[in-house]
Amino acid sequence: MSTTQAQSKQGELPEDTGAFAWLKALGPRGRRAFGGAFGGYALDSYDYFTLPLSMVAIAAYFSLDNGQTGLLTTVTLVVSAVGGAGAGILADRIGRVKALMLTVITYAVFTVLCGFAPNYETLLVFRALQGLGFGGEWAVGAILVAEYASAKHRGRTLGAVQSAWAAGWALAVIVYTLVFQFLDADTAWRVMFWTGALPALLVIYVRRNVSDAPEAAARRTASTERGSFLAIFKKDLLRTTFFATLLSTGVQGGYYTLATWVPTYLKTERGLTVVGTGGYLTFLISGAFIGYLTGGYLSDRIGRKKNIVLFAVLSAIGILAYTNIPSGANGLLLVLGFPLGFCMSAIFSGFGSFLSELYPTAVRGTGQGFTYNCGRGVGAFLPTLVGFLSDSWGVGGALVLGAVGYGLAVVALLGLPETRGKELL
Repeated sequence: MSTTQAQSKQGELPEDTGAFAWLKALGPRGRRAFGGAFGGYALDSYDYFTLPLSMVAIAAYFSLDNGQTGLLTTVTLVVSAVGGAGAGILADRIGRVKALMLTVITYAVFTVLCGFAPNYETLLVFRALQGLGFGGEWAVGAILVAEYASAKHRGRTLGAVQSAWAAGWALAVIVYTLVFQFLDADTAWRVMFWTGALPALLVIYVRRNVSDAPEAAARRTASTERGSFLAIFKKDLLRTTFFATLLSTGVQGGYYTLATWVPTYLKTERGLTVVGTGGYLTFLISGAFIGYLTGGYLSDRIGRKKNIVLFAVLSAIGILAYTNIPSGANGLLLVLGFPLGFCMSAIFSGFGSFLSELYPTAVRGTGQGFTYNCGRGVGAFLPTLVGFLSDSWGVGGALVLGAVGYGLAVVALLGLPETRGKELL
């Protein structure tokens, strides 16, 4: 039957299968929600990367060893587990948009305060508190957009939201390169944190333009169930919660090991300058951005679980290859940065849709917030372990531990169902 005949028979326009069909399918409200979630996650990423990029300067300023430096990342991620779980409960109780604004304000305020820290202990506390907002933003933003997205396009829609992480990372690298070129290191790292005030502008946009998905909001308010930790540990959801947390632990342990220590590895063991490091990271981030979009597309085509398995294996191989390049072969290091960034990001693209589809509307925020961020908190111990082992193994050698995390993620999938095409209830 021709397209025209089908159109006449059904009285409908032919289905839009273009590259941006997923964006059109969101509708005006959904697109505004997408803009708010994308901006929130991009600036979440920006505020996070102010630390890894400034790590060498901070370590020198406060005379820190690698273990103490790694602890700054670990406390951020551990506290993010608390923040993410708490934000998930808030999203189920007060709505997605209100919770989103609270998380953005929190991570912005404490990022700025990090720039005023007079000593290591104060910086540690401020960075931990920054984790409260950092942990909650992604889960809340992902749910907000997932509840607007159609089942057919949910994977690539949430993959596009995830790509905001690479955009924020790229912005942080650009600002870092400029700041450290024109200011001395002792001042530059503080300025990096002060630029973390940028998210305040996003809150104004969200407050004026974004609202919860009407149908999902109606289901949430009509339900007698309210977001709580006990709800996601009841018999019918206990298995899902356990394996989803294990999955998040493995993937994020591998990812944050690389995100935290690659800049230091490039400087201390490869001897790259500030601008040189930025150049290498450009390849890594470019691969990440394309990886998020590709992973979202594949998540809809081959399924959530197959997408995660594929890129877990490729990410583990990439880590081993990246950290075993012979000394002096920095050109090869540059080339491998792109596929490494691609694979370690593509694995995340299905997370927003997968975790949203595992839980009912009434406890979706709690379930997604807890599993994703608890996994991040537990996985955060890998960067600290790398810091301590790097004194004897070298940073490059210790980075291999990231591959262990990806192996754990593959095992966790054995306990979870495939959810591709599932309608949110």
